[in-house]
Amino acid sequence: MGQYLMATHTLPSGLVNLADHEALARQRVPEAVWAYWAGGAADEITLRANQAAWSSIALRPRVLRPLSGLQTTISLLGCTCPTPLLVAPMARHGLAHPDAERATALAASALGVGLVLSMQSHTALDDVAPLVGPASEAGPLWFQLYHLGDRGHTLALVQRAHAAGYQAVVLTVDAPLQGVRDRERRAGAAAVLTGPQPHWPALHSAASPEQLLAQAPTWDDVRWLQACSPLPLLLKGITHPADARLALSLGVAGLIVSNHGGRVLDTAQPTAELLPAIADAAQGGCALLVDGGIRRGTDVFKALALGADAVLVGRPVLWGLANGGASGVAHVLRLLLDELWATMALCGVTRVTEIEPDYLQIKHNANHSRL
Repeated sequence: MGQYLMATHTLPSGLVNLADHEALARQRVPEAVWAYWAGGAADEITLRANQAAWSSIALRPRVLRPLSGLQTTISLLGCTCPTPLLVAPMARHGLAHPDAERATALAASALGVGLVLSMQSHTALDDVAPLVGPASEAGPLWFQLYHLGDRGHTLALVQRAHAAGYQAVVLTVDAPLQGVRDRERRAGAAAVLTGPQPHWPALHSAASPEQLLAQAPTWDDVRWLQACSPLPLLLKGITHPADARLALSLGVAGLIVSNHGGRVLDTAQPTAELLPAIADAAQGGCALLVDGGIRRGTDVFKALALGADAVLVGRPVLWGLANGGASGVAHVLRLLLDELWATMALCGVTRVTEIEPDYLQIKHNANHSRL
């Protein structure tokens, strides 16, 4: 697993779930960094609802089924992948650990978990790619983009990712502006957002709100990128079925149901509630992924039952990175995979393709609409 894993310190005992990692990480990082990681937009209603929505879905297991040979492999964009997990694109891993995205990549690769490297990473995409094995063993390696109005810069990044061995690009489409993040502003988080950003144009950081809106991507930019990209294109931030249908009409390779972890628009619907309608709109015509509030293997199982091909995990990866570098990330991912494996066995399925809505019972909750 490489020099970075070998160099990390031993994890403390007593870390048995992701909540334990969260509590320890909060003790380890400065308050401003924690506000940047943990905070959401405005009153953080969507932030809380993301996790609660998964918990509100009950499981309906089947019993007395053969369970030998249980596997978590999936097919994604034509590749067989070891697990249905990917690390979500998140900025500035160097705030958690000096090895930054290198440590995250090594850990994900070792566990068969995919990685979507953020355009706002502290580590260059060319330095991350050699640390990741083939998708059949390590999971997919994708690069996440923001289109900032400069098509030349965007296409150059896509071509660079293609040359480095990335298998797809993920265009984030739900954040033309940063959300109104009260917790970050109270904590002065802007002061800690330092470090190199090798893919991010410096001029964009100084852009005014009016300039940001003028640079915001449109469907014309999606058509252009779809036509020019040497890599399959996925759109991250799809929450409305009409947008899903439009994306499918343009031939995109995949959709990611996401509300940006509750960090952009507060009171947006939680992703567990959004997923079924997007799955209906997509009709299996592209890869379908989801993120937002995934904290247990049962959450992963529920997402797969509701139509997702795979899920992305975000903040918990940073907690593990802060707690133990690559070893900490590997432990977070191992916990999720072990819980998924146990959930599959206890629900009576041995293949991800067997997970379907019949294994779920949607509870009526006054705080959430029915799925």
